[in-house]
Amino acid sequence: MDEETLERVREIVRAIPPGETACYGEVAARAGLPGRARLVGRILADDGHDLPWHRVLRADGTCAPHLAAEQSARLRAEGVLLTNGRLPRDRSSRS
Repeated sequence: MDEETLERVREIVRAIPPGETACYGEVAARAGLPGRARLVGRILADDGHDLPWHRVLRADGTCAPHLAAEQSARLRAEGVLLTNGRLPRDRSSRS
């Protein structure tokens, strides 16, 4: 992957405001990478420690299973409450 793509994805994630969320696919589309949600996940896993990675959810509004406890705690601290482990569908805080 080229550095420009990496930085574009990082900038989009960095711009998600506290208390709001986006899904991996939305980040990919904004970065000009439609259909590349998994690439966004890989970028965050490899190079997202300094980003608000916790604001990026799966398409169904759930957290990454291996990070669910930490991710939901970080979201809760920002006022984003998950219901049964999922972002409520009527929540309009998608960035």
